[in-house]
Amino acid sequence: MKSVKENFDRQTSRRFEEYNERMNKNRQKCKEQCDKDIKKIIVKDKMEKSLAEKVEKVCLKCGCGLGGVAVSVGIIGPAAVKGLENAALLAASQTGIDVGIKAAIDGLGNIAELSVHSLIKWHGLVTPTTYNKPMALISIVNQEYFKCMEPGNTIDTLFCKATKAWDTQYNMSGLQIISTQAADVAAKAGKAAKAVEEAQIGEVTTVSSNAYTAIGYSVLAILIIVLVMVIIYLILRYRRKKKINKKLQYTKLLNK
Repeated sequence: MKSVKENFDRQTSRRFEEYNERMNKNRQKCKEQCDKDIKKIIVKDKMEKSLAEKVEKVCLKCGCGLGGVAVSVGIIGPAAVKGLENAALLAASQTGIDVGIKAAIDGLGNIAELSVHSLIKWHGLVTPTTYNKPMALISIVNQEYFKCMEPGNTIDTLFCKATKAWDTQYNMSGLQIISTQAADVAAKAGKAAKAVEEAQIGEVTTVSSNAYTAIGYSVLAILIIVLVMVIIYLILRYRRKKKINKKLQYTKLLNK
């Protein structure tokens, strides 16, 4: 009986030892497999994290860069357009003045063929400040009239002949006639200058309005792109953090 018991104990002990060996081997295999899985997860996580971070940084940099562009366009663009608009308005004003001066000179020259009088320096008399002033133009023709009427004057121009004829033959005031015509020339010259200036100002206003509109749309488009970039950045950041939290939980479970 004793021998049977000892034999049973030996067999039981051997079986327990074999069972423990098998369990230890299985545990070791499971541990090795877990370590491999964890390493794979860590490597994959690093790659995904690196890619996600790069995409996030690109989105953030693009958003910041485009935001700076939007600010620059929004500030510099209108300022540049305003500067060009002011220059164009000055040019329009000068063009109107040039047209007015030419109209005044042509109009005065048509008064009793005064343009035939080659001694008159028109551009010295008809200036940007006098071309549309009735009294200034009246003064010009009056001076020529009085030269014609000076005693002993030998000037034999069409203007002198016409004014003398009005005074002597037709019982009309030559001075009054040329003064009225000079005042009319000033009014017409002023209207011509204003018409040209207003036409060019209208063109400048249209072009500048289109430029302001284009700048506004450009800034709006850039801001929309910036907003999209920021949204993408926030979504990617949220998803990446969510994945990291899940993987941390999974890693803790594996370690247990």
